Amino acid sequence: MYAVIETGGRQYRVEPGQVLLVEKLAGEPGDELAFDNLLMVVKDEGIPEVGVPYIRGAKAVGTVLSQERGKKILVFKYKPKSNYRRRQGHRQSLTRVRIDRIESE
Repeated sequence: MYAVIETGGRQYRVEPGQVLLVEKLAGEPGDELAFDNLLMVVKDEGIPEVGVPYIRGAKAVGTVLSQERGKKILVFKYKPKSNYRRRQGHRQSLTRVRIDRIESE
């Protein structure tokens, strides 16, 4: 069984037991999270259930493993012939989540 969830503006294909790195979500390590925005669920029989746009009553439940920061990226702005240069770094805040189960009606 697997599902396609939507969180942080992105879509992820998840299965029970999978560890996932998503944009920062509220919660401390050990807290339980519920992802209600399921776009599709495929049960063990292989028959997909597709939402319009989401499936009502279905959710993926996971546990927060840690709150992390991503790799540093450099943002460099440059305009030729005007001596304009700006360099700025950015690290995205991320949450590591383990999917425990997928609940569907």
